[in-house]
Amino acid sequence: MAADRSAVGGSGRPTLLQARRLIVKIGSALLVDDKTGHIHRTWLDGLADGVAACRLRGQEVVIVSSGAVAVGREHLGLTGRPLRLEEKQAAAATGQIRLAHAYQETLARHGITVAQILVTPEDTEQRRRHLNARATIDTLLRLSAVPVINENDSVATAEIRFGDNDRLAARVAQMISADTLVLFSDIDGLYTGDPRRIADARLIPEVRALTPEIEAMAGEAPPGYSSGGMVSKLAAARIAMTAGCRMVIAKGRRPNPLAALETPAEDGGAPCTWFLPSAEPRTARKRWIAGHVSPAGAVYVDAGAAAALGRGKSLLPAGITAVDGSFERGDLVVVRDPAGREVARGLSAYAADDARRIIGRRSAEIAAILGFRGRDEMIHRDDLVFDGQGALPPESPPES
Repeated sequence: MAADRSAVGGSGRPTLLQARRLIVKIGSALLVDDKTGHIHRTWLDGLADGVAACRLRGQEVVIVSSGAVAVGREHLGLTGRPLRLEEKQAAAATGQIRLAHAYQETLARHGITVAQILVTPEDTEQRRRHLNARATIDTLLRLSAVPVINENDSVATAEIRFGDNDRLAARVAQMISADTLVLFSDIDGLYTGDPRRIADARLIPEVRALTPEIEAMAGEAPPGYSSGGMVSKLAAARIAMTAGCRMVIAKGRRPNPLAALETPAEDGGAPCTWFLPSAEPRTARKRWIAGHVSPAGAVYVDAGAAAALGRGKSLLPAGITAVDGSFERGDLVVVRDPAGREVARGLSAYAADDARRIIGRRSAEIAAILGFRGRDEMIHRDDLVFDGQGALPPESPPES
Protein backbone atom coordinates (compact mmCIF):
# COMPACT_ATOMS: atom_id res chain seq x y z
CA MET A 1 0.00 0.00 0.00
CA ALA A 2 1.34 3.39 -0.93
CA ALA A 3 1.78 5.77 1.96
CA ASP A 4 3.78 8.84 2.79
CA ARG A 5 6.69 8.66 5.25
CA SER A 6 4.63 10.20 8.04
CA ALA A 7 2.20 7.31 7.77
CA VAL A 8 4.84 4.61 8.07
CA GLY A 9 6.91 6.32 10.76
CA GLY A 10 10.61 7.02 10.96
CA SER A 11 11.44 3.31 11.19
CA GLY A 12 9.59 2.51 7.97
CA ARG A 13 7.14 0.25 9.81
CA PRO A 14 3.42 0.33 8.94
CA THR A 15 1.04 2.20 11.24
CA LEU A 16 -2.68 2.73 11.68
CA LEU A 17 -2.38 6.07 9.88
CA GLN A 18 -2.20 4.28 6.54
CA ALA A 19 -5.70 2.84 6.84
CA ARG A 20 -8.54 4.07 4.68
CA ARG A 21 -11.22 1.53 5.62
CA LEU A 22 -10.49 0.01 9.01
CA ILE A 23 -12.02 -2.93 10.88
CA VAL A 24 -11.40 -3.22 14.62
CA LYS A 25 -12.10 -6.57 16.31
CA ILE A 26 -12.73 -6.54 20.07
CA GLY A 27 -12.61 -9.76 22.08
CA SER A 28 -14.77 -10.68 25.07
CA ALA A 29 -11.83 -10.76 27.49
CA LEU A 30 -11.06 -7.10 26.77
CA LEU A 31 -14.61 -5.84 26.83
CA VAL A 32 -16.26 -7.83 29.62
CA ASP A 33 -15.26 -8.59 33.20
CA ASP A 34 -15.24 -12.39 33.35
CA LYS A 35 -16.33 -12.42 37.00
CA THR A 36 -19.18 -9.91 36.98
CA GLY A 37 -20.24 -9.85 33.33
CA HIS A 38 -20.03 -6.06 33.40
CA ILE A 39 -18.68 -4.09 30.42
CA HIS A 40 -15.38 -2.30 31.04
CA ARG A 41 -16.82 1.16 30.37
CA THR A 42 -13.62 3.13 30.98
CA TRP A 43 -11.74 0.95 28.51
CA LEU A 44 -14.59 1.18 26.01
CA ASP A 45 -14.55 4.98 26.30
CA GLY A 46 -10.84 4.93 25.44
CA LEU A 47 -11.52 2.79 22.39
CA ALA A 48 -14.27 5.18 21.31
CA ASP A 49 -11.83 8.09 21.62
CA GLY A 50 -9.53 6.26 19.22
CA VAL A 51 -12.38 5.59 16.79
CA ALA A 52 -13.31 9.28 16.86
CA ALA A 53 -9.70 10.22 16.09
CA CYS A 54 -9.72 7.86 13.09
CA ARG A 55 -12.93 9.44 11.85
CA LEU A 56 -11.45 12.93 12.13
CA ARG A 57 -8.60 11.76 9.86
CA GLY A 58 -11.16 10.70 7.27
CA GLN A 59 -10.86 6.96 7.97
CA GLU A 60 -13.91 4.70 7.82
CA VAL A 61 -14.27 2.43 10.85
CA VAL A 62 -16.18 -0.82 11.37
CA ILE A 63 -16.19 -2.60 14.75
CA VAL A 64 -16.52 -6.37 15.08
CA SER A 65 -17.35 -6.99 18.72
CA SER A 66 -17.49 -10.12 20.83
CA GLY A 67 -19.05 -10.06 24.28
CA ALA A 68 -22.78 -10.59 23.80
CA VAL A 69 -22.83 -14.03 25.44
CA ALA A 70 -20.44 -12.92 28.20
CA VAL A 71 -22.65 -9.93 29.05
CA GLY A 72 -25.96 -11.74 28.75
CA ARG A 73 -25.13 -14.87 30.75
CA GLU A 74 -24.61 -12.89 33.97
CA HIS A 75 -27.97 -11.15 33.64
CA LEU A 76 -29.70 -14.49 33.09
CA GLY A 77 -27.92 -16.17 35.98
CA LEU A 78 -26.08 -18.57 33.67
CA THR A 79 -22.71 -18.45 35.41
CA GLY A 80 -20.30 -20.97 36.83
CA ARG A 81 -20.71 -23.73 34.24
CA PRO A 82 -20.49 -24.34 30.47
CA LEU A 83 -23.58 -23.26 28.55
CA ARG A 84 -25.74 -25.45 26.34
CA LEU A 85 -26.35 -24.13 22.80
CA GLU A 86 -29.82 -22.82 23.59
CA GLU A 87 -28.49 -21.09 26.72
CA LYS A 88 -25.76 -19.41 24.70
CA GLN A 89 -28.38 -18.21 22.24
CA ALA A 90 -30.53 -16.84 25.06
CA ALA A 91 -27.50 -15.10 26.62
CA ALA A 92 -26.57 -13.62 23.23
CA ALA A 93 -30.10 -12.28 22.70
CA THR A 94 -29.90 -10.44 26.03
CA GLY A 95 -26.28 -9.37 25.71
CA GLN A 96 -26.57 -7.99 22.17
CA ILE A 97 -28.98 -5.31 23.38
CA ARG A 98 -26.74 -4.27 26.28
CA LEU A 99 -23.63 -4.33 24.10
CA ALA A 100 -25.19 -2.19 21.37
CA HIS A 101 -26.39 0.31 23.98
CA ALA A 102 -22.88 0.57 25.45
CA TYR A 103 -21.37 1.33 22.04
CA GLN A 104 -24.13 3.80 21.30
CA GLU A 105 -23.55 5.69 24.55
CA THR A 106 -19.76 5.89 24.30
CA LEU A 107 -19.64 6.96 20.63
CA ALA A 108 -22.47 9.47 21.16
CA ARG A 109 -19.97 11.48 23.21
CA HIS A 110 -18.30 12.23 19.86
CA GLY A 111 -21.52 12.72 17.93
CA ILE A 112 -21.08 9.39 16.12
CA THR A 113 -24.06 7.24 15.13
CA VAL A 114 -23.85 3.49 15.76
CA ALA A 115 -25.59 0.76 13.76
CA GLN A 116 -25.78 -2.87 14.88
CA ILE A 117 -25.44 -5.64 12.28
CA LEU A 118 -25.74 -9.34 13.12
CA VAL A 119 -24.33 -11.77 10.57
CA THR A 120 -23.96 -15.50 9.99
CA PRO A 121 -21.45 -17.37 7.81
CA GLU A 122 -24.01 -17.53 5.01
CA ASP A 123 -24.12 -13.74 4.89
CA THR A 124 -20.46 -13.68 3.87
CA GLU A 125 -20.41 -16.81 1.70
CA GLN A 126 -23.67 -16.86 -0.27
CA ARG A 127 -23.19 -14.35 -3.06
CA ARG A 128 -26.55 -12.59 -2.92
CA ARG A 129 -26.51 -12.28 0.88
CA HIS A 130 -22.87 -11.23 0.62
CA LEU A 131 -23.84 -8.38 -1.72
CA ASN A 132 -26.75 -7.32 0.49
CA ALA A 133 -24.58 -7.21 3.61
CA ARG A 134 -21.82 -5.36 1.77
CA ALA A 135 -24.26 -2.80 0.41
CA THR A 136 -25.69 -2.18 3.89
CA ILE A 137 -22.26 -1.64 5.42
CA ASP A 138 -21.12 0.55 2.53
CA THR A 139 -24.25 2.68 2.90
CA LEU A 140 -23.77 3.08 6.66
CA LEU A 141 -20.16 4.16 6.14
CA ARG A 142 -21.21 6.62 3.46
CA LEU A 143 -23.71 8.06 5.95
CA SER A 144 -20.89 8.45 8.53
CA ALA A 145 -22.18 5.77 10.89
CA VAL A 146 -20.01 3.18 12.64
CA PRO A 147 -21.33 -0.35 12.08
CA VAL A 148 -20.90 -2.66 15.08
CA ILE A 149 -20.96 -6.26 13.86
CA ASN A 150 -21.32 -9.51 15.75
CA GLU A 151 -22.11 -13.07 14.80
CA ASN A 152 -25.82 -13.76 15.13
CA ASP A 153 -25.36 -16.15 18.05
CA SER A 154 -29.02 -15.96 19.04
CA VAL A 155 -30.08 -18.00 15.97
CA ALA A 156 -26.93 -19.72 14.69
CA THR A 157 -26.41 -23.40 15.42
CA ALA A 158 -23.10 -25.01 16.25
CA GLU A 159 -22.82 -26.33 12.69
CA ILE A 160 -23.16 -22.93 11.01
CA ARG A 161 -21.08 -20.69 13.24
CA PHE A 162 -17.75 -19.01 12.67
CA GLY A 163 -16.91 -19.99 16.23
CA ASP A 164 -14.72 -16.94 16.78
CA ASN A 165 -14.86 -13.31 15.77
CA ASP A 166 -11.29 -13.25 14.45
CA ARG A 167 -12.39 -15.10 11.32
CA LEU A 168 -15.67 -13.19 11.22
CA ALA A 169 -13.73 -9.91 11.20
CA ALA A 170 -11.52 -11.17 8.37
CA ARG A 171 -14.55 -12.25 6.35
CA VAL A 172 -16.11 -8.82 6.81
CA ALA A 173 -12.83 -7.18 5.78
CA GLN A 174 -12.84 -9.32 2.66
CA MET A 175 -16.50 -8.59 1.97
CA ILE A 176 -16.23 -4.78 2.13
CA SER A 177 -12.68 -4.49 0.71
CA ALA A 178 -11.23 -3.08 3.93
CA ASP A 179 -7.51 -2.36 3.74
CA THR A 180 -6.69 -2.76 7.45
CA LEU A 181 -7.86 -5.20 10.13
CA VAL A 182 -6.94 -4.76 13.79
CA LEU A 183 -7.25 -7.75 16.11
CA PHE A 184 -6.93 -6.64 19.71
CA SER A 185 -5.76 -9.46 21.95
CA ASP A 186 -4.28 -10.15 25.37
CA ILE A 187 -0.86 -10.55 23.74
CA ASP A 188 1.37 -8.13 21.79
CA GLY A 189 1.37 -10.19 18.62
CA LEU A 190 2.85 -13.34 17.13
CA TYR A 191 5.86 -14.73 18.98
CA THR A 192 8.33 -17.41 17.92
CA GLY A 193 6.82 -19.49 20.73
CA ASP A 194 4.27 -19.14 23.50
CA PRO A 195 5.72 -16.32 25.68
CA ARG A 196 3.75 -17.63 28.67
CA ARG A 197 5.86 -20.78 28.57
CA ILE A 198 9.04 -19.93 26.63
CA ALA A 199 11.17 -17.25 28.27
CA ASP A 200 13.21 -16.33 25.17
CA ALA A 201 10.27 -16.23 22.72
CA ARG A 202 10.65 -13.25 20.36
CA LEU A 203 7.93 -10.99 18.96
CA ILE A 204 7.78 -11.01 15.15
CA PRO A 205 7.08 -7.44 13.96
CA GLU A 206 6.12 -8.28 10.34
CA VAL A 207 4.83 -11.31 8.46
CA ARG A 208 4.61 -11.27 4.66
CA ALA A 209 3.77 -14.94 4.05
CA LEU A 210 2.04 -17.55 6.19
CA THR A 211 4.65 -20.26 5.88
CA PRO A 212 4.48 -23.57 7.76
CA GLU A 213 7.11 -22.17 10.13
CA ILE A 214 4.90 -19.17 10.94
CA GLU A 215 1.81 -21.32 11.44
CA ALA A 216 3.74 -23.62 13.78
CA MET A 217 4.29 -20.67 16.13
CA ALA A 218 0.58 -20.47 17.05
CA GLY A 219 -0.26 -21.72 20.53
CA GLU A 220 -3.49 -22.87 22.14
CA ALA A 221 -6.41 -20.60 22.97
CA PRO A 222 -6.12 -18.97 26.42
CA PRO A 223 -8.63 -19.90 29.14
CA GLY A 224 -11.68 -17.73 29.82
CA TYR A 225 -14.40 -16.45 27.54
CA SER A 226 -12.20 -15.97 24.47
CA SER A 227 -12.78 -18.63 21.83
CA GLY A 228 -9.98 -17.50 19.55
CA GLY A 229 -6.28 -17.76 20.36
CA MET A 230 -3.38 -17.41 17.96
CA VAL A 231 -4.56 -20.30 15.78
CA SER A 232 -7.77 -18.44 14.85
CA LYS A 233 -5.82 -15.20 14.40
CA LEU A 234 -3.53 -16.81 11.84
CA ALA A 235 -6.59 -18.23 10.09
CA ALA A 236 -7.98 -14.68 10.00
CA ALA A 237 -4.65 -13.43 8.66
CA ARG A 238 -4.80 -15.90 5.78
CA ILE A 239 -8.29 -14.72 4.80
CA ALA A 240 -7.34 -11.04 5.12
CA MET A 241 -4.04 -11.30 3.25
CA THR A 242 -5.64 -13.25 0.40
CA ALA A 243 -8.13 -10.38 0.07
CA GLY A 244 -5.33 -7.78 0.01
CA CYS A 245 -6.08 -6.55 3.54
CA ARG A 246 -3.23 -6.05 5.97
CA MET A 247 -3.80 -7.17 9.55
CA VAL A 248 -2.25 -6.31 12.89
CA ILE A 249 -2.35 -8.21 16.19
CA ALA A 250 -1.78 -5.98 19.22
CA LYS A 251 -2.44 -6.01 22.93
CA GLY A 252 -5.74 -4.34 23.67
CA ARG A 253 -5.28 -3.70 27.38
CA ARG A 254 -4.31 -0.05 26.99
CA PRO A 255 -6.34 3.09 27.77
CA ASN A 256 -6.59 3.96 24.05
CA PRO A 257 -5.37 0.93 22.11
CA LEU A 258 -5.95 2.45 18.66
CA ALA A 259 -3.80 5.49 19.43
CA ALA A 260 -0.95 3.16 20.39
CA LEU A 261 -0.87 1.85 16.80
CA GLU A 262 -0.40 5.28 15.22
CA THR A 263 3.36 5.06 15.82
CA PRO A 264 5.72 2.11 15.21
CA ALA A 265 7.07 0.34 18.30
CA GLU A 266 10.59 1.57 17.47
CA ASP A 267 9.32 5.14 17.73
CA GLY A 268 7.42 4.67 20.98
CA GLY A 269 4.25 2.96 19.78
CA ALA A 270 2.82 -0.36 20.85
CA PRO A 271 4.67 -3.58 20.04
CA CYS A 272 2.60 -5.61 17.56
CA THR A 273 2.72 -7.92 14.56
CA TRP A 274 1.70 -6.68 11.10
CA PHE A 275 0.64 -9.18 8.42
CA LEU A 276 1.31 -7.53 5.06
CA PRO A 277 -0.32 -8.77 1.81
CA SER A 278 1.27 -8.50 -1.61
CA ALA A 279 -1.64 -6.53 -3.11
CA GLU A 280 -4.28 -3.99 -2.11
CA PRO A 281 -7.92 -5.06 -1.58
CA ARG A 282 -9.16 -3.80 -4.95
CA THR A 283 -6.27 -5.45 -6.80
CA ALA A 284 -6.84 -8.79 -5.05
CA ARG A 285 -10.59 -8.64 -5.71
CA LYS A 286 -10.15 -7.78 -9.38
CA ARG A 287 -7.51 -10.46 -9.83
CA TRP A 288 -10.07 -13.01 -8.62
CA ILE A 289 -12.74 -11.63 -10.96
CA ALA A 290 -10.35 -11.70 -13.93
CA GLY A 291 -9.27 -15.27 -13.19
CA HIS A 292 -12.76 -16.73 -12.66
CA VAL A 293 -13.04 -19.65 -15.07
CA SER A 294 -16.83 -20.20 -15.06
CA PRO A 295 -18.84 -17.08 -15.99
CA ALA A 296 -22.58 -17.58 -15.56
CA GLY A 297 -23.60 -15.52 -18.59
CA ALA A 298 -22.82 -12.56 -20.81
CA VAL A 299 -24.03 -9.06 -21.54
CA TYR A 300 -23.50 -7.28 -24.86
CA VAL A 301 -22.84 -3.54 -24.92
CA ASP A 302 -22.75 -0.81 -27.54
CA ALA A 303 -19.56 0.91 -28.65
CA GLY A 304 -20.10 3.86 -26.33
CA ALA A 305 -20.45 1.66 -23.26
CA ALA A 306 -17.37 -0.37 -24.24
CA ALA A 307 -15.36 2.84 -24.53
CA ALA A 308 -16.66 4.05 -21.13
CA LEU A 309 -15.54 0.78 -19.50
CA GLY A 310 -12.07 1.44 -20.89
CA ARG A 311 -12.07 4.77 -19.05
CA GLY A 312 -12.80 3.04 -15.74
CA LYS A 313 -16.56 3.67 -15.68
CA SER A 314 -19.30 1.35 -14.42
CA LEU A 315 -21.58 -0.48 -16.82
CA LEU A 316 -25.03 1.14 -16.89
CA PRO A 317 -28.21 -0.52 -18.24
CA ALA A 318 -28.42 2.15 -20.94
CA GLY A 319 -25.33 0.76 -22.68
CA ILE A 320 -26.51 -2.87 -22.75
CA THR A 321 -27.92 -4.29 -25.99
CA ALA A 322 -28.48 -7.96 -25.09
CA VAL A 323 -28.25 -10.44 -22.23
CA ASP A 324 -27.25 -14.07 -22.66
CA GLY A 325 -27.56 -16.92 -20.18
CA SER A 326 -29.31 -17.51 -16.88
CA PHE A 327 -27.54 -15.91 -13.92
CA GLU A 328 -28.41 -14.52 -10.52
CA ARG A 329 -27.52 -11.29 -8.79
CA GLY A 330 -23.86 -11.43 -7.79
CA ASP A 331 -22.86 -13.98 -10.43
CA LEU A 332 -19.87 -13.33 -12.65
CA VAL A 333 -20.65 -12.42 -16.28
CA VAL A 334 -18.54 -11.48 -19.27
CA VAL A 335 -19.07 -8.22 -21.15
CA ARG A 336 -18.89 -8.34 -24.95
CA ASP A 337 -18.62 -5.48 -27.43
CA PRO A 338 -20.75 -5.17 -30.62
CA ALA A 339 -18.35 -7.56 -32.41
CA GLY A 340 -18.82 -10.19 -29.70
CA ARG A 341 -15.32 -9.83 -28.26
CA GLU A 342 -14.91 -10.07 -24.49
CA VAL A 343 -13.86 -6.64 -23.22
CA ALA A 344 -14.55 -7.04 -19.52
CA ARG A 345 -16.03 -9.25 -16.82
CA GLY A 346 -17.61 -8.50 -13.51
CA LEU A 347 -20.25 -9.25 -10.89
CA SER A 348 -23.79 -8.49 -12.02
CA ALA A 349 -25.99 -6.38 -9.75
CA TYR A 350 -29.12 -7.89 -11.35
CA ALA A 351 -30.35 -11.37 -12.24
CA ALA A 352 -30.62 -12.18 -15.94
CA ASP A 353 -34.41 -11.83 -16.13
CA ASP A 354 -34.32 -8.40 -14.48
CA ALA A 355 -31.37 -7.37 -16.62
CA ARG A 356 -33.32 -8.13 -19.80
CA ARG A 357 -36.14 -5.87 -18.64
CA ILE A 358 -33.87 -2.85 -18.15
CA ILE A 359 -31.75 -3.19 -21.31
CA GLY A 360 -31.14 0.23 -22.84
CA ARG A 361 -33.02 2.09 -20.10
CA ARG A 362 -31.83 4.92 -17.91
CA SER A 363 -30.97 4.12 -14.28
CA ALA A 364 -33.73 6.45 -13.10
CA GLU A 365 -36.30 4.15 -14.77
CA ILE A 366 -35.24 0.95 -12.99
CA ALA A 367 -37.60 1.29 -10.03
CA ALA A 368 -40.65 1.81 -12.25
CA ILE A 369 -39.76 -1.13 -14.47
CA LEU A 370 -38.79 -3.69 -11.84
CA GLY A 371 -40.91 -2.51 -8.93
CA PHE A 372 -37.88 -2.00 -6.70
CA ARG A 373 -34.88 0.30 -6.67
CA GLY A 374 -31.65 -1.62 -7.09
CA ARG A 375 -28.23 -0.28 -8.00
CA ASP A 376 -27.89 2.31 -10.74
CA GLU A 377 -25.20 0.17 -12.36
CA MET A 378 -25.51 -3.23 -13.98
CA ILE A 379 -21.88 -3.83 -12.97
CA HIS A 380 -20.17 -1.38 -10.63
CA ARG A 381 -16.62 -0.45 -11.55
CA ASP A 382 -15.36 -1.90 -8.25
CA ASP A 383 -16.74 -5.28 -9.37
CA LEU A 384 -15.50 -5.07 -12.97
CA VAL A 385 -12.22 -5.82 -14.75
CA PHE A 386 -11.67 -4.28 -18.20
CA ASP A 387 -9.66 -6.54 -20.48
CA GLY A 388 -7.79 -3.58 -21.88
CA GLN A 389 -6.16 -3.16 -18.46
CA GLY A 390 -4.39 -6.51 -18.95
CA ALA A 391 -5.76 -9.96 -18.28
CA LEU A 392 -4.62 -11.45 -15.01
CA PRO A 393 -3.75 -15.14 -14.65
CA PRO A 394 -6.28 -17.42 -12.97
CA GLU A 395 -5.67 -18.12 -9.32
CA SER A 396 -7.51 -19.51 -6.34
CA PRO A 397 -10.32 -17.13 -5.24
CA PRO A 398 -10.26 -15.55 -1.82
CA GLU A 399 -12.40 -17.37 0.73
CA SER A 400 -15.87 -15.92 0.41
